[in-house]
Parts: sequence; structure tokens; C-alpha cells
Amino acid sequence: MITRRAKRQPAVHMLASEFSESTLHEKGSGEYDPSFVITKLGAKVNRVVVSGMLERLEPRETSNGATIWQGQLRDPSGLHYFSVGDYEPESMRELVIDASKKLESGDTLMMLMVAKARFFQNDEGAIYTSIRPEEGAIIGPSRYRQWLYEACKQTLTRISNHQKAYSCEANAEAYAESGIEREWINGLLLSRSHYEMVDIEQYKFNLLRALDIIENRPIEDSPRPVVKLSTDGQDQDSDTSSSADDEDSLRETVLQLIDSLDKGEGVDFDAILSNAAARGFSRDAAEEVLDELSEEGILHEPRFGWFKRT
Repeated sequence: MITRRAKRQPAVHMLASEFSESTLHEKGSGEYDPSFVITKLGAKVNRVVVSGMLERLEPRETSNGATIWQGQLRDPSGLHYFSVGDYEPESMRELVIDASKKLESGDTLMMLMVAKARFFQNDEGAIYTSIRPEEGAIIGPSRYRQWLYEACKQTLTRISNHQKAYSCEANAEAYAESGIEREWINGLLLSRSHYEMVDIEQYKFNLLRALDIIENRPIEDSPRPVVKLSTDGQDQDSDTSSSADDEDSLRETVLQLIDSLDKGEGVDFDAILSNAAARGFSRDAAEEVLDELSEEGILHEPRFGWFKRT
């Protein structure tokens, strides 16, 4: 009797937000057919490459006496939830035990994992995604930035394909004619028929946060307006100068955001304000700068609430 071997699926580099928001699952009809999680951007995911800071790792005893380690990895967009049981490779079990000891001693750990995508729906209809690591490693900042770069690059490809898909009719022929590669078409069709609304700007925002780290600028150290408090013996000129510098910095930030987020149709009002706020500026100040740049003719609105360079 010939035993059919399951085909090993390619692993997709993916940020936590895209994976965790998924609510669509495709299960193979045959015994050896793979199962997939279909994301809002149309990726069909069987295996993922994920990375991030290890936030939690705890053992849990099951009813049959086995031990399952449950943990969380945080990347710039959110959390990946994972579990490692007695059925996993010995090297993976040894890694989580070692990581647990280091975590308890107060170490900060970055981990990289290749994992199977998992999907669960409870009796109430709630849907949960998680990953089951096949292999992993504790890594340093340089390797983490390399993973972030590849995850961002692949996410940008999915965003581009998603935007192409929504610019034409929902069928395979139209998708192919729009330039979408054949390997993406089925996932995009499934995604489009299942998900009612996809917030592309949120994915772009997460990419900007990741790029801060790739550029060796931690998110918490992103440029923020500096407010200098007056002290005895100082005149108000320093305060005025600081305020002017802050406004110049905000103007530059707003223009950079529009340049990076604009894919041809401009950038919507809320996306600009949210990204500016993530960099430490107030939404009110960012709104004032948008008005000023528009009055000066540097920006224009191709449609209401969307801004574009003139």
C-alpha cells in the first residue's frame, strides 16, 4: 500500500495583527490535504515565520498528565499566541524550557519561530487563531530587524494585491488581468467574499511602526515634540523657539507620512492624524498643520477628507 505524503507548505512572514484578525478557515477535503487560515489581505496561511519579544511563557498540565507550554510573542502590530506540547520536536521543548528560565530571571528575550497556523471556533461562535511552533530560536536585534524587513516586504505585496483585487470584478480572470499572480488569486477571492471591510490604513500604520525598528529607532523613541519649561533667569524667546521647532517637525512629519502612505489617491484625514499621534504629536496640532499646508498650496484634497501633495 502506497502512503501519500502531505506536501509541505511554504512559510509566510506575517505580522501578528494580520494573522490574529483572521476569521476564515479552509480545511482540506482529503486526509492529507493541508488546512489554511485566510487573512483579510487574502493570504492563505498554513505555516508562518513570526518573531517578537517573548512576553509570557507558562506551563499548563492537561487532564491526561501532559504538559503544554503557552506563550505570547509581541511584534510592532500585536500578539502571536503559541503553544508547545509533548508532541513537538524535542529541540522545541528544550528551547521553551530554557526560555522560561531566562524569562523568570528577568531577561528580555526576542524569539523567531517557524510555526503551523491553527484556527479554533468555540460553541458560541468565537474564533481564535494561534500558532504551533515547529522550530525556533532566541535571536538578537539584528536578526529581528531582518525578519521585520521581510515581513514588511511581504505585507506590502499583499496590500498591493488586495488593492488591485478591489479595483476590478471579483473573478479569477479579472484578477489575473490586473497583474495579480496566480498563487494569490484564490485567497483573494475567498477573502473578498468573507470579509465585509478591510482597514488597509491600519496595516500601513503597523508597517510604519515596524520601519522605526528596522531603522534602529525604537518605537518609544520616535520623534516627539519637545516642550521646554521656562525657568528663573530665562526669557520667553527659548519657549517661542521651541514651539516653532515643534511645528516645523510636525510639518515635516505630516509631509513624510503623506509621501509614504499615498498610493495614488491621497491619504485620508484620520490615517494622517493617527500616525502623527503615534509619533508623539497631538491630533489637534496635526489637524492645524493640515489646514496650513492646504492654505499654502502644498497639499490639496482630491476628494473630501483625503490629502495629497500638490
